Amino acid sequence: MSEPASASQPALRRLLLEAVVICAVAMAVGLTMNFNMVMNAFTGKTVAAPPSKTALGTVAEFPDPVELDEVHELIAAGALLVDARHVEDYREAHLQGAVSLPLGEVDQRLDAFRSEVPAERIIIIYCNGFGCPDSFDLGVILLARGFQQVRVFEGGFPEWRDAGLPLEGAAQ
Repeated sequence: MSEPASASQPALRRLLLEAVVICAVAMAVGLTMNFNMVMNAFTGKTVAAPPSKTALGTVAEFPDPVELDEVHELIAAGALLVDARHVEDYREAHLQGAVSLPLGEVDQRLDAFRSEVPAERIIIIYCNGFGCPDSFDLGVILLARGFQQVRVFEGGFPEWRDAGLPLEGAAQ
């Protein structure tokens, strides 16, 4: 025989309360263990991915993210700005002093780029802002091909433009 509906309600309430308590404890533990990352995300700062070991034991390298203020410091120290966007976007407008190396053309243009840019020079890659993976993907390729100091400006073209910083190109 089944229990009356009124008798099962306290059991259902208790089950729901236990589920809520478990979820709250899990969130508290997760936020505590990842506090710095969560705070960086809420303040708009970037979070660097740690190097990870591959199956062969080698370290997979990822470009370090940089913020706008760091970009200025690195440029003053001799860093090279690299635009990973399509050539048409670069021609229309790009960060002042940037060179074009579109992700889609990296295989054809990398040898020429390598002959002009020393492997130890600091390189800052950008594209169309947060959500645009081209700069990160290009950074991974450049690191794998021997460039030693590769950074990614995740705010990219939109953040630079919105800050009122100098641009070059046909639209300027």
